[in-house]
Amino acid sequence: MTDADAWAAEAEDRVLDKALELAPTMGWTRLTARAAGRACGLTPADVELLMPNGAADLAALLARRHDARALAALGDVDPQALKVRERVRAALAARIEAAAADGPAVRRWAGWLALPHHLPLAARLLWASADALWRWAGDTATDENHYSKRAILGGVLAGALAIRLQQGEAAAMAFVDARIDNVMTFEKWKATTRLRPQDALRDLAVALGKLRYG
Repeated sequence: MTDADAWAAEAEDRVLDKALELAPTMGWTRLTARAAGRACGLTPADVELLMPNGAADLAALLARRHDARALAALGDVDPQALKVRERVRAALAARIEAAAADGPAVRRWAGWLALPHHLPLAARLLWASADALWRWAGDTATDENHYSKRAILGGVLAGALAIRLQQGEAAAMAFVDARIDNVMTFEKWKATTRLRPQDALRDLAVALGKLRYG
């Protein structure tokens, strides 16, 4: 990593930390990114360099942070010692708790992503989170199931996180368990999954709306 890359990574972390403090009252906006940067001693030009897309870049940083924290929490778990459904459950639990730790800001994050013109970004971020979890779980599928699994898991993650923030961990994991029982077996995926892009976006919008409005 170059000095410039190291500076950028450290600055992004500091700005994100401050944005998480500001977001519950300021919302998830470009102004929040600018205010967070200013509070960290950065110039407007620095913030523009780090986050040219403003709130979108900030949203991606938060999703990647939560992904990294979930994988770190799973570091002592051997996925090969677990059944597939147990791996999926453990991965989802870790990712949900990573996000729940920033609950007030995550509600604002979700509300911003739930806006229609931000749904494509929301889908990409949740797909990336699901991909990281599936890779940890040892998934090596390369056919169409590679994509349907990630789309389904992303929807489960969004729905479970909404429940976690509203009703607590037990209710969220009960939802996860029910979803695993209903749709998360390889044979059922292969036999019944006919997932269309518009269906995935619709389900994602519903889950994010629950996060935003309760």
